[in-house]
Amino acid sequence: MKKLLAVMLVVVFMFSFGCVTKDYVKQQIDPIVDRISKLEAKVAALEGKIAKCEGDSAEAKRLAKDAHATAEEAKKLATECCKKSDAALERAEAAAQRAEAAAQRAEDAFGKSKKAFELQQKK
Repeated sequence: MKKLLAVMLVVVFMFSFGCVTKDYVKQQIDPIVDRISKLEAKVAALEGKIAKCEGDSAEAKRLAKDAHATAEEAKKLATECCKKSDAALERAEAAAQRAEAAAQRAEDAFGKSKKAFELQQKK
């Protein structure tokens, strides 16, 4: 009798849960599907933001490269201008030296003419 009662109890226990229906499965899966859909939308939005950031990063790298090239060009031009100004300075110094020499010769010539004039006046 105990065995029969145990078997009956097991059978009743098994049938007490019943079969799973489509509605029950749908009720259990729908929240999960909704969460998955929301997560997929968030992932798509994040992937879009990542792509935009990668594009912005590539643009920034290109701009930095262009700025570096422009800076190098400016440096070359500045170096060239410095060389030209150094050459112009050397030419100006040489012209100043020639002017000083000419001024000295003019003073010497003035001194000689003054002496010659004074000698003619004394005669």
